[in-house]
Formats: sequence, C-alpha cells, structure tokens
Amino acid sequence: MNNWVGMTEEQAGIVQKARKRVIESIGKNMDLYGVTLSTGHLYGMMFFEDKPMTLDEMGEEMGMSKTSMSTGVRTLTDLKMVHKVWEKGTRKDLYEVEPDWYQTFADFFVIKWQKSIEMNVQALRKSAAELKRLVENDPDNEALQNIVATDTRKLEEAIRYYLWLGRLIDTFESGEIFKLVPKEEPQADSH
Repeated sequence: MNNWVGMTEEQAGIVQKARKRVIESIGKNMDLYGVTLSTGHLYGMMFFEDKPMTLDEMGEEMGMSKTSMSTGVRTLTDLKMVHKVWEKGTRKDLYEVEPDWYQTFADFFVIKWQKSIEMNVQALRKSAAELKRLVENDPDNEALQNIVATDTRKLEEAIRYYLWLGRLIDTFESGEIFKLVPKEEPQADSH
C-alpha cells in the first residue's frame, strides 16, 4: 500500500486521499453486513493491498493490536469477504480480500438469509401446529375458528414467502442470479 516509487509527493498524496475516501465509505457501509466500522476500515485497507497480509502487517498499517486484527479478520472470513491464503516460505497466516464483490454479496446474502429462513419457518410451522390443535380441541367455538382461520392464512402466506426466498437463495448459491441479473462487464480502456 505504501509503494509510491516513481510518483511525486503530490501524486502519492492524491492517491492516498482517494483510497482513504473509499476506505471510509466502505467502513461506513459495512454496517449493512453487521460489521463494525473498524473492521470495515480493515476490509477497505486490505482491498487496496496487492498482496496477502499477516495480522502483524494489518495491525501496523491500521495502528491497531493484533488481537483487534484477529477479531476483524475472523469476522470477514466468516462472511467470506476475506480468505486465508498459503504462500511458500511463510509460516504466518496470510489473508486477502475476496476480489469478486458479486460473489461476496452472494455469499453474504446466502449466509444471512438462510439463518433467517430456518428460524422464521420453524416459528411459523410451530405456531400453525399449535393453532391447529387449539381448534381441533374446540371445533364448535365459531369465534376461535374464525380467528385461527385468519391467522393460519397469514402464517401460510409467510411460509410461502420464505420458501420463495429459499429458491432465491438457491439462485445465489448456484450462480443463476447472474444469468437473471448479469454482472457489469469491465469497460475497455480508453487509453
């Protein structure tokens, strides 16, 4: 990140300012991923690195402890935004940013929404089963039957939504989403 050979001080300053702006923006937007500002800044800093980094290098660059770097990297690794790489002759763990932001988003979407679907469908089905037992035990209670019928329709609609969301997640996992919504292609250099 500090390889400024061949640039004037002014040019290096402009590059650093541009990078800092992007790193700040990434840090601020990482709350969408449930990531702290400092971990977002770590991701932004790693984004501009041209080589894998150790926790020590990250800590030095960020001015933070190795423990903080470890926590941040673990979070980013769990979200599949950063991955560990192997390099011959290096004994320390090395990490680099997943370069494909489309895949990063797809992985994040899958990780977060699968948990949500499982939790919500379980709650909906449990509630539907309880309501079914309730009306079976009092079949002549018209008020109860009406309320449970209305609630059951709502629960069934919610379950259909989560099943649809599961199919949407499948398109992210299989890569089909990129056929439906193609990735932006890189622009040809105009130089």
